[in-house]
Parts: sequence; structure tokens; C-alpha cells
Amino acid sequence: MAQNCIVCGIVEGRIPSKKVYEDDAVLAVLDVNGSTPGHCFVIPKTHYPIIEHVPDFDLGRMFVVSNKISSAIFQALNVHGTNIFVANGIPAGQTVAHFTINVIPRKENDGVNLLWQPKQLTEEEMSTVELKMKEGIDKAGVIEEPKQRSQSKAAGHSSEDPEEKNEYYIRQMTRIP
Repeated sequence: MAQNCIVCGIVEGRIPSKKVYEDDAVLAVLDVNGSTPGHCFVIPKTHYPIIEHVPDFDLGRMFVVSNKISSAIFQALNVHGTNIFVANGIPAGQTVAHFTINVIPRKENDGVNLLWQPKQLTEEEMSTVELKMKEGIDKAGVIEEPKQRSQSKAAGHSSEDPEEKNEYYIRQMTRIP
């Protein structure tokens, strides 16, 4: 953990928080300065400054938890939507060097503005960006799942109850925002 990181302080319990979810790798807490009531941070318990540093398996787990938090927000707070939002890097609005996923409850006319002005690119600009993106993606490394986790899966071990999983999927399919 990073010594001066406020998020690591929350994970370690040095800074009080309102936990809404916790497992061995992920913690979700209410944001004390949230944009709306119920605004949560989903954070890895390991210190990763930005998304590119988060191993794929942990990142996937964080988004699964974010989905569960979003579902709970719909049910518990009677909202009309959620934003699942990542500020990755200082220019994108990241204020703490610890990767987090924001889950923001939304209602009509709630005053939260995440809109921007679209910028129309020329065909030449689009082609240039496309080529640069493809080169960048080809050069990006893939972080593999940790061996002990993949061995556990291969052996048929699962931490989720199939009955609970089916019930969760049914609730998701019947939810009407």
C-alpha cells in the first residue's frame, strides 16, 4: 500500500468509511463528497495508480462488483439510472493516484452534468487516429490471470453459488430503469 494514499488509508481502515461491499480483492465505499446520495467508489485493495496498472483479472472483478453496486442502487434508492465512470489520469479528472470506479446514482434533473460537446473529425483525422490506435493496441501487453486463481477455476472451484447467480441474472433481466 502507498503510505500517503488516502484510498489505501480507507482500505487499511486508517480512514473511516461507509463500506457497502468487501471481498478479498475489492472494496466499495460511499463517497463522502458524492455527486448524489449513494455515489460509491469501487476500489482495488492493492494500490494501482491508473487502470493500465490493474491486472486484467482484478479489473474484471472490479467491474463485476460495480455492476452489483449499480443493481443495488437501482433497487435500494429507486433511481432512474447510474453512471459507471472512470477518471484515468490527471487530465481526465483523477484527483487521487489510486484507481477507482465511480458508480453514480442518477435521477432526472439531479444537477450532475457529465456531458461534453461532440467534436466532428474529418475522415483523414479519423483514419489517422484509427491507425495510431491499432498500433497502440498491438503494442499493449496482456496481463494474465494469476496462476493460483486460474488453477482454482480449472479445478472447478467457484466462489459463487449457482443458485445465487441465477437469481441475480433474473433480477437484472427484470429491472426496468
